[in-house]
Amino acid sequence: MGHNETIYERIGGDASLRSTVNDFYSSVLKDPILQPLFGEGAAHHVDHLTAFLAEVFGGPTRYTDELGGFATILESHQGLAITDAQRTRFIELFDAAVARAAALDTAEGGIAADAALRRSLHEYLVFGTEVAQVNSHAQDEGDLHPCQEVPRWP
Repeated sequence: MGHNETIYERIGGDASLRSTVNDFYSSVLKDPILQPLFGEGAAHHVDHLTAFLAEVFGGPTRYTDELGGFATILESHQGLAITDAQRTRFIELFDAAVARAAALDTAEGGIAADAALRRSLHEYLVFGTEVAQVNSHAQDEGDLHPCQEVPRWP
């Protein structure tokens, strides 16, 4: 695995990321803490979250180019008033989906063998959920999180 590889490449690209997001989303819809935020689910959510995370992790910029970019995610979180418990649970469920993906990973040097990669994914979740939570409570532009673009995670 080269030092210049993006996180997106290291996790196996779109197919691997989409599988993890799909697994995560399935658990969210059954979770009593998060389900109220997501309702019955939206057909586009797995695709949008996959595209967003792909862009964050150094993959294609489809989320910005085709799906509305940061303004779209800002709008989707507006008024949700995400609680600390919901933020924590989101991280827990995504970490669990990553762990399940790692358990299935047989590639040499893949996510199962790369603790630093798993740690980086977790650290982004901590940051990204902070942005979402702050923005979900914002009453005006002055209340928004300082990060106002799709970030590129190291």
